[in-house]
This record gives sequence, C-alpha cells and structure tokens, in this order.
Amino acid sequence: MQRKAYATGAALVAVLAVGTVGCTGGSGTGGAAADSKPGTVGTAAATAPPGTYRDLPEPCGAVDTGLLRAMLPGAESASPKGGAEGGDGTPAAYEGEQTVTYDNDRRVGCRWKSSTGMGSRHLLVDFERVVSYDPAVSDDERAVRLYEDMALEAGIPSSPPADEESPGSGEETDGDGAGAEEASAEEAGDDGEDSGRASEKSGAPTGSGGEDGDGDGGEGDAGGEPGTAVPQPAPGAALAPRPLEAVGDAAYIDDELITADSGVHRDITLVFRTGNVIVTVEYEQWVTDKRRLPDSAELQEKALKLAGQLAGEFRD
Repeated sequence: MQRKAYATGAALVAVLAVGTVGCTGGSGTGGAAADSKPGTVGTAAATAPPGTYRDLPEPCGAVDTGLLRAMLPGAESASPKGGAEGGDGTPAAYEGEQTVTYDNDRRVGCRWKSSTGMGSRHLLVDFERVVSYDPAVSDDERAVRLYEDMALEAGIPSSPPADEESPGSGEETDGDGAGAEEASAEEAGDDGEDSGRASEKSGAPTGSGGEDGDGDGGEGDAGGEPGTAVPQPAPGAALAPRPLEAVGDAAYIDDELITADSGVHRDITLVFRTGNVIVTVEYEQWVTDKRRLPDSAELQEKALKLAGQLAGEFRD
C-alpha cells in the first residue's frame, strides 16, 4: 500500500510539470500574437521606391561659362588681372562662391555677382535633393508635395495665361505702356519736353536691359530726380508669374519689381522639379538710377535659358 501511494504521487507530479510547461509555451505564443499587427505576420511591409537621383551636381560648375558671361555683364572686366583659376582662362568672377549648407548630400548652391557703376546683378543656383522619411511615400512624391507648396506660397496660378507668348513679347507690353503714357500726356496738353520724358519712361526697361544690364544713357538724363522711380505698367500675361512647360517635370517663374529706399531691383525666381530634386534659380538686377527699371523680358529670358541647361544636364 505504501509503495502504491508513492507511485501515484510521482505520477501526479509529472502531470503537473507537463501542465506548467504547456501553460508557459501558450503564454509566450499569446504575447507574440498580441504585439504583432494583424495581417503582417510573416510578410514584409511594402516600402516606396528610392528617389530618381541619389546625388547632386557640383553647383559652381553646373552653369555654362557662356551663360554666366551673358547673365553677369561687367564681371569679366571687374575681375583682377591674373585672377583666373585653374589655368583655364575663366575670370574669377565666374568661378562662383558655394553657399553654406548643413548637408552637401541633400542641398548645395552657388552664387555669383557682377557690378558696374550703374548697378549690379546677382545669380543664385540652388539644388535640393528631397528625401522622404515615410516608407509609404517615395522621395519623388515628397518632392512633388514640396514643389506644390512652394508654388502655392509664391501665388503661382494653376495654369498659364491663355495668351502666353515668349518672354521677348515683353516689348509689346512696353509699347502698350508707352501708348498709354503718350495718350495721357496729350490729354493733359503737355508740351514736347513732357512728351519726350513720357517716351523715355516707356523705354526705360529696354534701355536698362542692354548688354551690361545697367544702361549707358543714364548720365545724360537731366530731367527728373535720381531718387524718383519711374512708373511701369504691370507685366502682361506673357511675363506675369506663371507655371512653365517643358522645363523638368514641373516649373514656374515669378517676377517681382521692388522699389524700396534701399534700391530698385527686379527679382526673377524660377523653380523646377525633376524627379526628387528641386532646382531654384534666383536672378536679380539692381539699378542705381531709379528712372531706369530692369527689363523683365530680358531677365526672364536669361533665367529660362539657364533653367533649360540645368534641366538638360539631369536628363543626360
């Protein structure tokens, strides 16, 4: 009897041990099931594809020297003799100055400047490689959203004006402005001197948009005070801020004339997106003679040529 009772007790201990192991294993399995997301067990979460571009161009070498010569008149003559770098004969002014960024893999830029006695021109080229930190959103998609935010903030319309023409059509706009000025002068009974002054005002943008960008005839204008800015008609549809076609995947151009105490300047901003890279071109002309305003058509045309060259390099 005593031996039988001992055997029964040993069997009971063995059953309890097996039950304990079973409970422990069940608890571990249940915990893992509670931590896992439904439908993802054994499958990898889908991730967006990487961006179209993994690196950025060298910014100061991205702009063709011929374009720099056209956009920065007077820079070559202002460069010190023997100032060319690299022995290639390029004036130091065209070498550019790289902008300071926190991550050159993500953003780089370069700026140039030319000055004459009548004013100055400034050029900035900025490249930003957009990276998405959301695995469900690709770098390109993130760049699209960022570009759209920039266009919205700049007040760019969603579609180009119906009568959009080439930037060179700005001459027609100036001509219309001249007609309005002359008609106003005739109604007021102004004499020939005033009519001549009105004609000069309408031609001011063209005069300031010469090869050196700052005009040569400003010193011969005796009438008017140097500190008085000449009124200028608003740009026509062909020159107004607008989206652009055939420049990257999407593009827009903005044009702003600023007449402040610090000086008169026209600022052209052209932004385009290609893949996950957003390129910004800022082109400014400052004038010391407020009677001669920078020519919108000329500045936009040169900015467009530069944007076309940069976009072409990404395609290549």
